[in-house]
Amino acid sequence: MSRPLYRGFSGGGRGSGGACRDPFDLSYQAKDFAENGHDHEAGSPAGTNRSRQSLIFALLKLGLVAITVLALFGSLYWAISISTSARGNVYHGYRQLQEQVVADLAEIGELSLGIARPNELEFCPPEYENFVPCYYNVSESFDLVDSVVPTKHERKCIRDSEKGCLILPPTNYRIPLRWPSGRDFIWKANVKITGQEFSSGSLTKRMMVEEDHISFRSDSFMVDGVEDYTHQIAEMIGLPNESNFIEAGVRTVLDIGCGFGSFGAHLFSKQLLTMCIANYEASGSQVQLTLERGIPAMIGSFSSRQLPYPYLSFDMLHCARCGIEWEKNDGIFLLEVDRLLRPGGYFVWTSQMNTHRSLRDKENQKKWSMIHDFAENLCWDILSQQDETIVWKKTSKKKCYTSRKAGPAVCDRSHDVESPYYQPLNPCISGMGSQRWISIESRTPWPSRVALNSTELGIYGVHPEDFAEDAASWKSVVHNYWSLLSPLIFSDHPKRPGDEDPSPPFNMLRNVLDMNAHFGGFNAALLDAGKSVWVMNVVPTNSPKYLPMIFDRGFVGVRHDWCEAFPTYPRTYDMVHAEGLLSLGTHQKQRCSMLDIFLEIDRILRPEGWVIIRDTALLIETARSMTTQLRWDARLIELDRSSNEKLLVCQKPYFRKQQ
Repeated sequence: MSRPLYRGFSGGGRGSGGACRDPFDLSYQAKDFAENGHDHEAGSPAGTNRSRQSLIFALLKLGLVAITVLALFGSLYWAISISTSARGNVYHGYRQLQEQVVADLAEIGELSLGIARPNELEFCPPEYENFVPCYYNVSESFDLVDSVVPTKHERKCIRDSEKGCLILPPTNYRIPLRWPSGRDFIWKANVKITGQEFSSGSLTKRMMVEEDHISFRSDSFMVDGVEDYTHQIAEMIGLPNESNFIEAGVRTVLDIGCGFGSFGAHLFSKQLLTMCIANYEASGSQVQLTLERGIPAMIGSFSSRQLPYPYLSFDMLHCARCGIEWEKNDGIFLLEVDRLLRPGGYFVWTSQMNTHRSLRDKENQKKWSMIHDFAENLCWDILSQQDETIVWKKTSKKKCYTSRKAGPAVCDRSHDVESPYYQPLNPCISGMGSQRWISIESRTPWPSRVALNSTELGIYGVHPEDFAEDAASWKSVVHNYWSLLSPLIFSDHPKRPGDEDPSPPFNMLRNVLDMNAHFGGFNAALLDAGKSVWVMNVVPTNSPKYLPMIFDRGFVGVRHDWCEAFPTYPRTYDMVHAEGLLSLGTHQKQRCSMLDIFLEIDRILRPEGWVIIRDTALLIETARSMTTQLRWDARLIELDRSSNEKLLVCQKPYFRKQQ
């Protein structure tokens, strides 16, 4: 509604308390009728006319109030009559209608009282459409960026005091295809690619570029294709094929400089979860294209700082022509690989430098010798070498480190931070003193490892009862979310007008960003419900440090400060979920506002994407008022009466850029 129904409905400022009166207060209405009735100026025709007008106006107001009250009581009676016969689920379909009625009535009340609503935020200029704070200075001329010569952008977050704006998608942006079709086929206009990249041939080796779309059905830079490549790695480890990775203890993989995610896309079909990391790139971004395909990815660099993952988190690290010079800086990049690898984990390195022909060059021989010797001092064993590919296996025996004659020292406790947040690279061996030093072969196999046993829970200081209660709660919540949002976004989503019939599983939701993941219970419940989504589990820097536990359950995630920009491109997530995040950040008001966080959510979220926020009633009410500024469609949902929490469900509309 764009304007009040009646300006005089709130009393028009008459009397000292008029502005605060309840527009639905019948006693106040009756008093107004007496003061403005036909007894005043009854002797004159003009007075009679004015009296009649006042009476008609009063009757109209009374009629509106009566209709509103009847509608409200009817809605409440209907809701109560259904709830008495329904069983405990607070998210029944009637709730949505009830909340709609209450929201509309509240809006009528606000407008009639003349309460000012916050202004909608403006849209950003066109140069912001691929803006990534902390990595890119938007004031620089994009045309001056050389797409052939890569530019390294260090993460540097500076608070911007300017008023925020909403980032619009590119002019010809189209909603991504449903999974799994979107894995092999994306719309060209959705990502930033320039003509220079096509002429250089740097991208066409990895994908097929058509007039309006890009296809990833083959990955020719891996010689015989990604399937043969992963099969080769499995054989080098000693497995029959890549389907046996899970049996060997491999579940989570970090793919460094991942190209466009074909390695991770293939492994996903084998139940492996691969996180792609690559530097920020102004165009032709590996991270942007990988996320557009529905594969996990984030901006990350080995250049100078530790990645925001715990030590001992990945079962395999993979680098296929990733461009990192491992021999540089006294082997400190290999130390970061060692920090992230679990005991018994694998480091797979594919490089043209590893071929016999390349090693004829003395400079390459020197580099190779430095890498080989340093890896040996890290207690890595070479399992196999074929063509360009070498596979190392990290030891699971601590005795190896005490028997070495050379190599980096073991970190002392003051320098052995389990979950660092962009700290400088550490020139020592991490994780040796951790209770999580368990070989990948000794861990509970996937997917059983999702339900940690009491001994494993003791490592994180979590009681089994609390863990079981959390798991049961999230299963119920996910069921309720599905009931609430279906058939809008999940497996029974009706196709949009003009869409072709989708292929199974008809899934409109591929990835979720959980802003306050806690134990990873939301991720586990989605998996248990059989939903084909992956979750980026974010553990805020000001919350309990459960990120190692999330990785040990077989999930992926990252540590993050929500007063800074998340390391991803605009329009890369289908859903953002936040349970308790606003309460967690109340003491950070001086650092950033709630609107700052919501603007970052809007940047990350795809058009037609969803936001689900659960928090205390007061914070949710505040959040709901901000959705108007963000131009989101929002619904406030009451939970059970004994709870002090509310649920806010929003959808980001698809705003098209003006041609």
